[in-house]
Amino acid sequence: MTATAPPPRTTTPPLPATAAPATLRWRTTALTAVTPVVWGTTYLVTTELLPPGHPLFAAAARALPAGLLALALTRTLPRGSWWWRAAVLGVLNIGAFFPLLFIAAERLPGGVAATLGAATPLVATVLAVVVLGERWSRWRLAWGTVGVLGVGFVVLGPDAALDPVGIVAGLGGAAAMALGVTLTKKWGPPPGVGPMAFAGWLLTAGGLALVPLALVEGVPARIDGPALGGYLWLGIVGGLVAYTLWFSGVRRLSVPAVAFLGLLSPLTAAVLGAMALGQTLAPWQLVGFGLALLAMLAGQVVPRRRRRAVAAEPHGSRRQA
Repeated sequence: MTATAPPPRTTTPPLPATAAPATLRWRTTALTAVTPVVWGTTYLVTTELLPPGHPLFAAAARALPAGLLALALTRTLPRGSWWWRAAVLGVLNIGAFFPLLFIAAERLPGGVAATLGAATPLVATVLAVVVLGERWSRWRLAWGTVGVLGVGFVVLGPDAALDPVGIVAGLGGAAAMALGVTLTKKWGPPPGVGPMAFAGWLLTAGGLALVPLALVEGVPARIDGPALGGYLWLGIVGGLVAYTLWFSGVRRLSVPAVAFLGLLSPLTAAVLGAMALGQTLAPWQLVGFGLALLAMLAGQVVPRRRRRAVAAEPHGSRRQA
């Protein structure tokens, strides 16, 4: 009896490796983008609802109650080295970023204050290389520079009513956010810790760091109904919900891609300012907003030739930026 060779197996070609991940990545990007849109409301809420002259109190009121609520809901505390890591990340992402954000919001028009965050992608792209060992991305460096140019167009408008302290605060907040996001990507979160629990750690740590400063600054003499509503909006939506989505996105997206999403804040602030306050922008300022939006979109894309180059690298080489 002559043995016959088995028929050749037929296999269905697998789907492109990037198909499902690409869909998931854009879905994650859309959810993460909700955070900077919500942050864009901070400027209108601060100037129109909150008592003036208390940015540190506003920052502490935004962070600490939301963080404690997250801890109560998740019942998850840091362990081991995560106690000091959460403290560091809380100070960078919350303790430094929040008061600088509020100072900029009080001293600058909403669109100008938010647009200063356009410096974040450029700083984050550099930090991703230095801290995370990712590859240099000329694409994102170039578009990060475009975002900074957009900042210049908006800030240098003749009707911007610029304030030096506000500008320094806005740029300082961008730098703190970029470093905070980079270290968040480098360190964690630890396995088994969800985004809300992680957000609770950082909001609580940042809020505790802000309390002594807020006490030195003083408590507003009067907190009326609109102010209370503003604090609740900033704490629950702008703090707990927004940071849960933000840190969920940091887990799955690259640091520069997340940082570029921050450019949605100026667009949101400008639209709200135009709708609620009747603010107008000069043509070159509109160009700046357009450049910032274009940079945000480009920052989510990796050029095809770069994807091919990274795929061809041996295992263990430097990661894609």
